[in-house]
Amino acid sequence: MSDKLKVGILGGTGMVGQRFISLLDGHPWFEVTEIAASPRSAGMTYEEAVGNRWKLEKPMPEGVKKIVVRNVNEVEEVASHVDFVFSAVDMSKDEIKKIEEEYAKTETPVVSNNSAHRWTPDVPMVVPEINPQHMKVIEFQKKRLGTTRGFIAVKPNCSIQSYAPVLTAWKEFEPYEVIASTYQAISGAGKTFKDWPEMQANIIPFISGEEEKSEKEPLRLWGEIKDGVIVPADNIKITSQCIRVPILYGHTATVFVKFKKKPTKEQLIQKINEFSGIPQELKLPSAPKQYIQYLEEDNRPQVQLDVNYENGMGISVGRLREDSVYDYKFVGLSHNTIRGAAGGAVLCAELLKAQGYITKK
Repeated sequence: MSDKLKVGILGGTGMVGQRFISLLDGHPWFEVTEIAASPRSAGMTYEEAVGNRWKLEKPMPEGVKKIVVRNVNEVEEVASHVDFVFSAVDMSKDEIKKIEEEYAKTETPVVSNNSAHRWTPDVPMVVPEINPQHMKVIEFQKKRLGTTRGFIAVKPNCSIQSYAPVLTAWKEFEPYEVIASTYQAISGAGKTFKDWPEMQANIIPFISGEEEKSEKEPLRLWGEIKDGVIVPADNIKITSQCIRVPILYGHTATVFVKFKKKPTKEQLIQKINEFSGIPQELKLPSAPKQYIQYLEEDNRPQVQLDVNYENGMGISVGRLREDSVYDYKFVGLSHNTIRGAAGGAVLCAELLKAQGYITKK
């Protein structure tokens, strides 16, 4: 019998669910044993349920093809076969909140890619290199839910991954005003060019909800736990525009920053290259060895050259220079479905295991 933790994927047939399954293939700690999806997929094998809708370049792992998909709404049944679940369900926000809490109340930890619980005050929203200490709020959440091991933890929006880590690396220089415009890949909407042909050679200057997430979610990452809830930081203001561009994978950000303590360019680059956190200290399986890289070439980072840096778990930064209005400006790039979605959630689960929050049932 495997000593790996048994994992369920809620919403396993969608693009992010598929990315979870791909990333967990051969994982040293976790093994996918259950896949749950909508009632129309229940009873089919995973291979049958996905059919020709497998969206990734890497083929479907052999180990999941014959898993019989369960109805995600049969919470007790799914939960009884796993140690914890990843959530990537495609439902309304209220439905997601409800079903994730139902799973948590079966004493099954939920690590969610969804946005529904990102602002629930006692649910940690974590980038493991930035705010691992926020996992401590889980103890307050468990009291509210009446659980001993069940809880919900979430990762933030994919759009902030290409700049929030950089600003975190620079926190000693006290950034206080930021403009962050993001140029977001179509896979962030769960689409490929086959699904969304009108995105070919097109730009759409609106992505519902993204600008609010891009402006507010970093503040929660930088917040503190007070009286059992996470209180967002209030010492920095971010304004954002979010644009959909004809790229399959990779969110690019152009960022302008004002600092209270003005650093040199060399200091900023040094802080980027040296930045690391608990995942690197613990050598968690999905952790990039170097979290952020700085590229000196004027034409970097580029999606085609850099989006898969550190297996898609690293951040690439370039074009750092002084600005005539703000202090500095730069360009950042991150992989939106790996670091920004499923991979970021897998790293959260690895951290939770290392911290003792996720164990065998």
